[in-house]
Amino acid sequence: MNKLYFFLLLCLLLPGSVAVEARAQDTTATAAWQVTRFDITASPSLADRSLNVRAVLKARNVGRAAGQTITVRLNNKAEVKAVSINDGTATFRSSPESRGDLLRVQINIATPVAPDGMVTAALDYRLPVAENNGLTMISQMGTQFLPLSVWYPSANSIFAVRGADSAPYRLTVNGAAGEMVVSSGKAAGNTFEQSLNGQPFFVTGNWDVSDGTGASAGVQAYLPKGANAEERKQAEALIALAAAARTFYTGLLGPAPESPIRLVAVERGAGFQEGGTALLDSAAFRRTKIDSTTALLIGETVARMWIGGMTAIRGEGSGVLREGLSRFLATLFLEKQFGAETADAERMRERIAYTAVARREAPLSLSTPLDETYYTSVTNKGAMIWRLVDRALTRDALMTLLRARLQASRDGGGLTLAILRAALTEQGGDAVKAILNEGLDKPTDIDLLIGLPQQRAGQWVSALRNTGSLDVAVKALATTERGERIMVDTTIPARDFGEAVFKTASRIVRVEVDPDKLYPQLDYSNDIVPRKDLSEDALSEATRAFVRQEYARSEAASRELISTAPHMQEARILLARSLLAQNKMDEAEKEFRAAQDERLPTPATLAWANIGLGEIALRRGQAAEAVKRFNEAVRAGAEYASTLTARAQRIKAEQAATVSPAVDDSAQKFIAQLDLAIRSGRKAEIESQVISGELVSFIKGIVGSQPEVWQTRVVRTEQLDADRISADVAINARQFGRDQSGTAVFVLTRAGGAWKLSDIQFFDVK
Repeated sequence: MNKLYFFLLLCLLLPGSVAVEARAQDTTATAAWQVTRFDITASPSLADRSLNVRAVLKARNVGRAAGQTITVRLNNKAEVKAVSINDGTATFRSSPESRGDLLRVQINIATPVAPDGMVTAALDYRLPVAENNGLTMISQMGTQFLPLSVWYPSANSIFAVRGADSAPYRLTVNGAAGEMVVSSGKAAGNTFEQSLNGQPFFVTGNWDVSDGTGASAGVQAYLPKGANAEERKQAEALIALAAAARTFYTGLLGPAPESPIRLVAVERGAGFQEGGTALLDSAAFRRTKIDSTTALLIGETVARMWIGGMTAIRGEGSGVLREGLSRFLATLFLEKQFGAETADAERMRERIAYTAVARREAPLSLSTPLDETYYTSVTNKGAMIWRLVDRALTRDALMTLLRARLQASRDGGGLTLAILRAALTEQGGDAVKAILNEGLDKPTDIDLLIGLPQQRAGQWVSALRNTGSLDVAVKALATTERGERIMVDTTIPARDFGEAVFKTASRIVRVEVDPDKLYPQLDYSNDIVPRKDLSEDALSEATRAFVRQEYARSEAASRELISTAPHMQEARILLARSLLAQNKMDEAEKEFRAAQDERLPTPATLAWANIGLGEIALRRGQAAEAVKRFNEAVRAGAEYASTLTARAQRIKAEQAATVSPAVDDSAQKFIAQLDLAIRSGRKAEIESQVISGELVSFIKGIVGSQPEVWQTRVVRTEQLDADRISADVAINARQFGRDQSGTAVFVLTRAGGAWKLSDIQFFDVK
């Protein structure tokens, strides 16, 4: 035990040790590599479901010693065939790397590379894809390779403390005959030249393309093939939103990059963005209005063309800039575009998400994607920290400083959190230094509390408490019995008490500390007296009451939430559903319409509002209106529960309207063939009916427990795009002597002129 202790101590003290290198490669006497350019040729092969790649990396030695080897990381399934250094054959050794479950390829360099020297490494390898997912996909529907799959070699992976390598790149995709290829940067055929710093990726498929014009020039939308007029109109709205974001950030951060902006409809990988290209859920183009999830993604996508694009973001704590600062800027854009109330609603969602992980987060300046709380914490808390800095410096001062640092770091080694912190501290002094030190280097320990107001000498006083290690300068808000609002400024010292003095003779019925919710906290529920719990737990409790059919209790809890947060859409939808469950249809309708009329509703709000209005129409005998509403809810493509409910209710409404749902004959014939293959229990027969690489677990389950009976009845079909159909089906089956029945939604894709099963979106057979 003593020897082990001595070894660990030695690892912490020696400057060349692995422990120190992991946390501070730039300052140790070792070689450290940073990729400055990628040149990649990728050739997907459907025949053997693999990606053949030749990747050429140019890398700089940013360490303090000569480099005799360079190590790159790859997907652990990669099969490296050949490696060269500076156009000469090189020896290499492959081994597993535990951090991120990657393949580590160590390449020997014949002539050591001095600090600040360059090396060119080339790798030829094959990457097999056994099963499609959102990161890697090869099928008749298209190909998709995103950076998180580590499909290309890089000296620093996303799991490195100093962040993944990000650099300009040239990407060529071969073998995508008949398909469009999408990446970021300027396109020439299937080759993309990205002058911004980025991480290579590509998606292939078939889309309808809509180009922005005028102020929206340089923005493109890739819609699902065969998009109708409504979907094209929605694409135009999204294009205009992206163009508005570009104009907004140009005013804040300086001239926009010349790289195009692309909004691409996908079925998998939605939410990814890089170099001005964002992958959007296909449903974003089918919704009746722009939703909050899509708007925020577009705002962040465009912001990161400056933050990390034109200026590389490097070093420890890079996520505070790349994710946190981009989220802060995107929320400012939403505020400008949709109003302060919309931005406040978005910040509330961010707070609720953050408080769920606040008690187990790592310090932001040291956090990496290996930390389970990384994206929730770095993005949402990071945005809150930048909001505090914004207030301390003023908006103009912060943006002037940020613009200068981005431009100054553009041609050098990139912008680091350390560089920006030093500049902010120099300008903002001890106040900004304290915000950054406490907010970035330590887990959150702040909890602000306010006490019941007490009358004292003709005025009212509330005690305040700050449990954190940072002095907080906040406002306190009092509401009198006559509805008057009184705001006062106060400072609560770290780990100490304070008070808020409200100069009024009127009786105060409610007080709140930090009504703007500037500070990250462990608990926001004790900011208000009488206590109004605005946490995730409060919403969950109201939801649990609804599930238990305690509708009056759910209504009361929802109303309490809305009284303090009128734009909490989740609470308003829950209130409306609780009212409807009590048959208070007029009140419910009012609330559903209010939710639907939010300037920037969430996808779930759009779905549940239409479901509620559809159920009301159905009860009033307005079956045609109900069908329309349920159809809109399905097209919203929100979460599982709303989509499943909307599909079931749409069928019910169509029956009430005596409308015969459309059933595509060719799809019906295909599903009959699929039934035969499933009943056979033979893997080859089932796989012949399924898009390659899809539904691997489903096929395995069928083969492992061959059903004695399997009969599918097609209830309705719906054209999703030019090559895809969804089918609502009813299934009767018997396995192991037990009868089962239920519903499912199959998605069929046209491949080689014939239908194949590509997805089972819902499967409720039991």
